[in-house]
Amino acid sequence: MQRRTFLTTGAIGTAATALATPAIAQDKRQWKMVTAWPKNLPGPGVAAQQLADRITTLSGGRIEVKLFAAGELVPGRGVFDAVSEGTAELYHAVPAYWGSKSKGILLFGSQPFGLRADEQVGWMVHGGGQALYDEMYGRFGIKPFLCGNSGPQWGGWFRNEINSAEDLKGMKFRTTGLASEMAAKMGMAAEAMSGPDMFQALQTGALDAGEFIGPWTDSALGYYQVAKNYYWPGVGEPSSAEECGVNADVFNELPDDLKQVVQAASDSLYNQVWTEYTTKHAISLQAMVAEQGVQVKMFPEDVITAMGKAAAEVIDDLRQDDDELVKRITESFVAYRDSVGKYMVYADNGQMNARNLVMGY
Repeated sequence: MQRRTFLTTGAIGTAATALATPAIAQDKRQWKMVTAWPKNLPGPGVAAQQLADRITTLSGGRIEVKLFAAGELVPGRGVFDAVSEGTAELYHAVPAYWGSKSKGILLFGSQPFGLRADEQVGWMVHGGGQALYDEMYGRFGIKPFLCGNSGPQWGGWFRNEINSAEDLKGMKFRTTGLASEMAAKMGMAAEAMSGPDMFQALQTGALDAGEFIGPWTDSALGYYQVAKNYYWPGVGEPSSAEECGVNADVFNELPDDLKQVVQAASDSLYNQVWTEYTTKHAISLQAMVAEQGVQVKMFPEDVITAMGKAAAEVIDDLRQDDDELVKRITESFVAYRDSVGKYMVYADNGQMNARNLVMGY
């Protein structure tokens, strides 16, 4: 896919006239979905359109969702406020973008050395995470749902090779969420910017390195053109959940069956989105290595160790936060991660290690 096919955005200035209250006629509603992504960006842009279409279809057209990409009605980082304030009915984005609202929000999307995509659902459904998710977002008038996951993200694209943790100090690095706080504690200058903006910053040297998602999305954005060193593992985001946020008043006014439609549409997309990422990440990585000369490299052990120490400091800060709800979210996350993590040594970790011994049969 050519970068120009999804980097074009509409005029932001149309927002004032285009945003309005939902139209309800003969039990039909017209909802605006604002997103944090360029139109049809492989990965999250595609997933956002799938969610809009699925809500429309499962509701039998009683909720008609029209998607507006980042910049068409509001900037990508403005979608949370647009839905909170009632100027749009729902958004598609990631919790990692809303740390300025509350640090506790960041734990629902990704956590350094944290939960895998399947474990994230386990925490939400079986570990008390959803109740905390609802409580936090309820402060802002939003009803949240997880609706996808990127799976393991990558360590990032680096203009220069990394040989030790010392090489990272002073580096200008694009990342988001709690991973940005981990990076800052390692002496890096963490920068938050969109995926397309990251390409420009790497190209001009305004960034030394950056991570966005993984091979499928990253290759579409063309990062391999401006940085050839592609590092793993992405311990800053072992997974990254995508979310649907619905204006709480709009959601609460729905009849029960349509509330279940929104829930079912979000839930049913989680595995579909996650497994599409996994499948296409694998294909895209092979293509970048074979055709674009990308150098896949593992972070040195001392870099991973330094990241782990910084991540522990990030979690300790959350445990000492002034907000009692942030503390409860943090303790819930840590308890679930530790419990499931101990089991995974025997289960998934054991299976993957065993499979690697006989790859190729």
